[in-house]
Amino acid sequence: MASKKYLLVAALIVFFQTIGLAQTDFGSNWRDSSKIPTRALPQYNEFINNQYPYPTKPRDQWELGIGAGAAILSNDWTNDVGFGGTITLRKALSHTFSLRPQFSYYSNSGGGLDIANNVHTDYKNNSMHFGVDVLSSLNTISHYRANPKSNIYLITGVEYFSTKITRSIAGAPFVDFTNPNNSAFNNIGFNLGLGLAFKITDGVNIAFEIKNTLTNNDKLESYSSQYGNGNDAWWYAGIKLNFNLGSKSKRVQPLWWINPNNFVYSELNKPAHMKLPKVVLPDGDGDGVPDQFDLEPNTPKGAPVDSHGVSKDTDGDGVPDYKDKELLTPQKCFPVNADGIGTCPEPACCKEIKDLVSNLKVTPVAECNIGGLPSIQFKGNAKLSKDNEAVLAAAAAKINANPACKVKVIGYGASSKSAQQLSWERVNAVMKYLVEKQGISESRLVFNYGQDGDVNTVDLLGTTEDGPNNVPAPHPNLKTKN
Repeated sequence: MASKKYLLVAALIVFFQTIGLAQTDFGSNWRDSSKIPTRALPQYNEFINNQYPYPTKPRDQWELGIGAGAAILSNDWTNDVGFGGTITLRKALSHTFSLRPQFSYYSNSGGGLDIANNVHTDYKNNSMHFGVDVLSSLNTISHYRANPKSNIYLITGVEYFSTKITRSIAGAPFVDFTNPNNSAFNNIGFNLGLGLAFKITDGVNIAFEIKNTLTNNDKLESYSSQYGNGNDAWWYAGIKLNFNLGSKSKRVQPLWWINPNNFVYSELNKPAHMKLPKVVLPDGDGDGVPDQFDLEPNTPKGAPVDSHGVSKDTDGDGVPDYKDKELLTPQKCFPVNADGIGTCPEPACCKEIKDLVSNLKVTPVAECNIGGLPSIQFKGNAKLSKDNEAVLAAAAAKINANPACKVKVIGYGASSKSAQQLSWERVNAVMKYLVEKQGISESRLVFNYGQDGDVNTVDLLGTTEDGPNNVPAPHPNLKTKN
């Protein structure tokens, strides 16, 4: 007998040590895209690229539970402790809430005095329960530890149950209790309960549950007392063994075993994803040298400095470059004046060249840097659609922002006379809209039509070239009807 006690104690020690070692990591890696549902990949990509602050909810495993325990039917008579068995399938909705369809079977018996007939009656009740419970985990989210090693949860739910009742009056054989056609009662029940699960491994846990099922029936023992009208109810207490279902390579553990704060605290402890601001050291004079290393902390803005923040003096004449009007004064011309100009007279040839250059007028060459002007797509005729007008409005803003640019309006369709006429009409429609609706000067637009290319397209192209801004229709007799 003593050896059995020692064996039981040793088994309990091993069991709780296993529970203590069950957690080996955070249970979910936010970088692992293999566990992200396809529909959530856009959020995952935005999060990885720091465009969205929240990580993606991963796919998690289901949980299959098989349990057995004691079932008691609370009624108007005395009752014996019966048997209860259950099968459940649990799926996380979040780290706190999960949904659990369940099937249970209860077998109960008992008896009492039928007061109205003054006779002792025994009963047997066998019932099948089909229901859905919502489980609310109470200890998943924590600010002071990582993943939980246990799961405390509340049980609420609704079920449909079918029960078969037989009874024996005064020791006679058991017969069906008819209600009214010798058939099973069909009822609705409401479940309230509490559960406590302990993790054994990452895929297996053991749970203890107690649950009360409230019913809408007062004759589950085949009798209703005239002294009370309370409905009957089941009490169930049992133990369950739960197994995680699903590939570990594609799913994380069920979410109630993973603390959602893991990511937050791991980032605070050792940032691997956060955008950290660049370190900015004080630089009072803005010369690029931090104040703690700056030997000249009041350098004027824009003055070139060396690595110690001291104003540069390229020719060593004692006048800093930002004041020096002669950066490379020869030493033979020292000393210099306050502007850094030496005492050597300027050669005659150099003075003539300077005067010539100063009097030389150079006509600036106009440059056009406009880019990204659109192509306008037509369908059938030369009428501008609402979409085309919106595109042209955006293009007009660019054209106005680049006053040095002219714009070629190029149409295509050199294959026939009708195609040339349609090309002319489309170019004319675009130019007319830009001039009349967007206020673009007609002199900035160059009319160009009938080129080789896509007949349904009119292109806008920035240019500095001159060209006609008004061209007669090539074949007005072939004009299309808009």
